[in-house]
Amino acid sequence: MTLYGAVIEPFSQYGFMRRALVASIALGLGSGPVGVLLMLRRMSLVGDAMSHAVLPGAAVGYLVAGSLSLLAMGVGGLVAGLSVTLLSGLVSRTTSLREDASFASFYLTSLALGVLIVSLRGSNIDLLHVLFGTILAIDATALYLVGGIASLTLAVLALVYRPLVAECFDPGFLRAVGGRGALYHLVFLFLVVINLVAGFQALGTLMAVGMMMLPASVAQLWARTLPVMALVAALTASVSGFVGLIASFHLGFASGPTIILTGSVIYGGSLLLGPSGVIRRLLPRPRGAG
Repeated sequence: MTLYGAVIEPFSQYGFMRRALVASIALGLGSGPVGVLLMLRRMSLVGDAMSHAVLPGAAVGYLVAGSLSLLAMGVGGLVAGLSVTLLSGLVSRTTSLREDASFASFYLTSLALGVLIVSLRGSNIDLLHVLFGTILAIDATALYLVGGIASLTLAVLALVYRPLVAECFDPGFLRAVGGRGALYHLVFLFLVVINLVAGFQALGTLMAVGMMMLPASVAQLWARTLPVMALVAALTASVSGFVGLIASFHLGFASGPTIILTGSVIYGGSLLLGPSGVIRRLLPRPRGAG
């Protein structure tokens, strides 16, 4: 098999492969920078909880539409995710529970409710599609939605970049200068939810957060400044989508898990070879190096 036949031909011959590739790149461009901020805020597990929180809304959208409609399921998932976000914030501010604990409670409830709704009215195949995604089944409408969410994410991040960074590293300073830290926190959580909604059609509710956190972890091992970390994360997510789609096409594997496993392989290599990786730390450092 030639290099062209292995790498280029699947995308040149099949429209579903081209749509899946564009969707993967769009997801990477939006989810990568959001994942970096999520990781720096020490909210990685909160992101995982929010990915499950969209499930009941997506299930209701599936029942209303009568099919795996990304628009209906996306709207339902967005409403469910924002509801869990607001309820968790309200609980953490009115009780002694921390925000991560309230997120965990709500996400378990949401996950169980979503699985129950789909299992009552749908088949096991439908449940698998909701949980694990069907990136090769993405149509033009879904592609427009994913691309629109990625574009909106980048635009909002550009507009509120400075206060988001300040609220991420020193929320006390932002409060001292009269900044609206709570508002920017809600804006950031909104970006997390909409990117999870974009990702669940491709990767399912169980793995959508993987497009955020694995590239963000890789970026932290290779970069030291926030803009470079965001760039590395977006590039890592896009490469994971490209290589994962090629591997799944030739090996006959499920595309969503293969994309995430590709990201995991990149993460494993970065753990060993990155500037902050294991091998670099084991090597003797030059005398006088700080």
